[in-house]
Amino acid sequence: MTQTILFCLLTLIASGIGTATGFGTSTVMIPILVLFVSVPVALLFVGVIHLCGDIWKVLLFRRGFDWKLILFFGVSGIAASFIGSSLSLQAQTFPLKRILGAFMISYVAFLLLRRDWAFPKTNATAVSGGVLSGFFAGFFGVGGAVRAAFLTAFHLPKEVYLFTSGLIALFIDLTRVARYVWGGTRLEGNLPIGLAFSIPISFLGAYLAKRFIDKLPQRHFRIFVGVFLALVGLMLLVGI
Repeated sequence: MTQTILFCLLTLIASGIGTATGFGTSTVMIPILVLFVSVPVALLFVGVIHLCGDIWKVLLFRRGFDWKLILFFGVSGIAASFIGSSLSLQAQTFPLKRILGAFMISYVAFLLLRRDWAFPKTNATAVSGGVLSGFFAGFFGVGGAVRAAFLTAFHLPKEVYLFTSGLIALFIDLTRVARYVWGGTRLEGNLPIGLAFSIPISFLGAYLAKRFIDKLPQRHFRIFVGVFLALVGLMLLVGI
């Protein structure tokens, strides 16, 4: 029972932060859950919560539809997610996580120095972002942060950014959760009960995040996301 309450509280916090930043819940939940369960089980548990969070973002920010970003990010992301989730079942990820963390911190520092910089809004850029975010989602379970790094570089309005992030993540998470189950990972003991309580709580976190984002000025939104990108990068760099 104590574990279920802990997971629900963690879901509420992670859902709020994940929705507001566009990262999803994995970035916050994975480093903590692996202290209690194995990495494959943590990836499956959080993958289901993340999948529900994607649905909440799509519903709450549905005015931000941009079909070209969704098409090119999503298709490449699905394929890369399948590859990443397959490799995650047998690979050691820690050295690569440090490299990813260092990259993200450097990227945020660059954005602070060049606040008006943006990627060219081309199909090639969208495909590259989809491949990287999809692969890291399946391999590390924290692909939302990589996706955020690419999407913030487009200088998108906050509603477009969050809707696009949510819908792309929905496609990717369907693929990786199916791959975890196909690979033999299962939730046992009290974990199914914790999951059943965590799903509706994830909506509450997403709704509170929506209220916050509605009041956050657009000019501050990119910096807000950048701060959390730097924190995630630091966590990966030091191995938390």
